[in-house]
Amino acid sequence: MVRRVLAAHYRPERRGNGPSWLTLLGHTKDSLWSLDLFRTESILLRSHWVLVVMDQFTRRIIGFGVQAVAVDGPALCRMFNRAISGRSLPTRLSTDHDPLFQFHRWQANLRILDVETVQTVPQVPWSHPFIERLIATIRREYLDRLFFWTVDDLERKLELFKHYYNAARVHQGLSGDTPGEKAGAPTPQAAGLENYRWQSHCHGLFELPIAA
Repeated sequence: MVRRVLAAHYRPERRGNGPSWLTLLGHTKDSLWSLDLFRTESILLRSHWVLVVMDQFTRRIIGFGVQAVAVDGPALCRMFNRAISGRSLPTRLSTDHDPLFQFHRWQANLRILDVETVQTVPQVPWSHPFIERLIATIRREYLDRLFFWTVDDLERKLELFKHYYNAARVHQGLSGDTPGEKAGAPTPQAAGLENYRWQSHCHGLFELPIAA
């Protein structure tokens, strides 16, 4: 009851005079990753769970894990290991208070990987803002505009979006850079009005101008 009353009537002012605590923890590349799960439906109206991992500092997508059935502890570990395959591990991993992250198998997996868990404030989405914003972007700009059939089909399409998001989509929060540039990739040549062409991404869903 108290939580519902506060959610309806308590609107504290957001102070902009300093960085958030997650920003302080993730002040360098791969020092802090954020992780979350969301659900999406196929063209056959079958639910699929998607795990997304992102780097807090660069905002780049590390990877996705997909499963078409209910997620338990072992499945969560498999999805995470698939999402981070071929990547060096971060120092910390930020999660919310989803009961899935309390599974013994999941916690044991992180201990084996020597990754420290940082949990957000319960019932406060503002304490986990970047990954929540990323999931909203994936839904609004991509998954709400296409169909997929199977797990393999969804994985292929998410991989295309990851490449577009990291290498081509600029971010206001990164001063107009891409996550790839923030991570150290070279800055592409600027396109001029007299010398440019259109580059297609995600099978033509996105078209961006680049230098010809």
